[in-house]
Amino acid sequence: MEGDECGFPPEPSDDHSQRGSVASSATLTRAQDVLIYLVGDSAVHLCVEGVGGVSVQELGRSVREALHIPDSVQDAFAFWLCSPLLELQLKPRHQPYKLCRQWQDLLYRFTEASEEDISQDEPCLQYRRNVFYPKSKELQIDDEGVLRLLYEEARSNILTGRYPCDPEHWTGLGALALAFEEGIGLDNQKLTATIREKKLSSFLPAHVAVGGGGLLSTLRGKGSRQAGLEQNLLEAYRKISTSGNPPEPTHLPRQYLNTCHTLPYYGCAFFFGEIDKPVQGILHRGRRKAVNVGISLEGVYVMDIKEKHVLLGLRFSELSWDHSYPEEEGDSHILWLEFDGEEAGTPVNKLLKIYSKQAELMSGLIEFCVELRSASEGGAAAEADGEVSPSQQPAGHDGGGKKEGRGGQRGKLRRQSSVVCSRVHSLNTISYVDNGKEIKRLKPKRAASFFTRQAPAPTYSAVQVVDSLEQG
Repeated sequence: MEGDECGFPPEPSDDHSQRGSVASSATLTRAQDVLIYLVGDSAVHLCVEGVGGVSVQELGRSVREALHIPDSVQDAFAFWLCSPLLELQLKPRHQPYKLCRQWQDLLYRFTEASEEDISQDEPCLQYRRNVFYPKSKELQIDDEGVLRLLYEEARSNILTGRYPCDPEHWTGLGALALAFEEGIGLDNQKLTATIREKKLSSFLPAHVAVGGGGLLSTLRGKGSRQAGLEQNLLEAYRKISTSGNPPEPTHLPRQYLNTCHTLPYYGCAFFFGEIDKPVQGILHRGRRKAVNVGISLEGVYVMDIKEKHVLLGLRFSELSWDHSYPEEEGDSHILWLEFDGEEAGTPVNKLLKIYSKQAELMSGLIEFCVELRSASEGGAAAEADGEVSPSQQPAGHDGGGKKEGRGGQRGKLRRQSSVVCSRVHSLNTISYVDNGKEIKRLKPKRAASFFTRQAPAPTYSAVQVVDSLEQG
């Protein structure tokens, strides 16, 4: 995400910072070798003068030249500082070296990692897709090198489960990757040997290829399950290679990306958080579920990390949001999402609490995405980017959101068996109506929002906060 939507802290001098690995100023003025990592196993090797003060904008010119990226699509990519604990998209004016010096302070601020993990964590500078680049523009890219970079990133997100998808999607995507990596027209024997040598996890999502369950279920069913996945992958590959007009190898990355574009969360920046599980048992003890929160120009998507499916997907016109800071020691940072729902047939407003030290970053990114969409409203690119397929269109929702105006009622979210559809019924949310006990309302209309932060033409009207959100 955009690193300083909330503002990076100034370089501190407290005990949390460790500067032992920082080179001297004399060293920083000389030419230094710098590795810019790409998604996958490759990197761009640069020799940079004055690395301590070089900006992202300056590095970008060198990387684009090395990768032969046309100036017309330079905005498709951005620099990120990434580690297993935190990912931040940088702005052109940022200086990566200086941000690396602050990395441990950023980890203390935005993660729950232990001191030991923080002390051992080290970020890498990565060149990958810009979260603010519209899908409508990406569809117009025809440069093979650029498409290859986008393909590698999309494939990584599919294989790691960041982009949940249904069996027909991941089988087809696996076959396209197999055809692109190994070529079209392999015989069955060669194909089977290739799949077994590289393993299914090179083509299918890891949670699918490896599977789950206990030891006994693994021993009983792993062999037959693997054989079934192999067979499905082979059949999908044959459909590609034996079709009347098999695609050119250079067209396969575009086909792969076209399938990924049907996933509503394609191109999201991802954040870690937790949500409350529904209360169970006699003692009503509540637990929390780990989630990934994806945010893009399209909307917000909350995904179950373990089950690899969407719990809640909302376009910006379907929600209001805010974030709250801890009031006392032990409290959590919270991102609040408000949307329309139903309880026993009664229309209600629902509030979802997402516990995360990255709530401030998420709220800032949502606000910036809303501003970007507002600035481009009415343009052809904005219209194309905002289109959704009938399967993603909320029931009863008119694509022309302006017709409803403030206070108008939105369509209900659709619930289906697909992993990309919302599972509102499985969420532990706060529901409230006009006379609700959890939150005192000032307006009688159900569509009135508890929050003031919303899209320019939302279906909520702002109300003032009276009772603390922590009541829920």
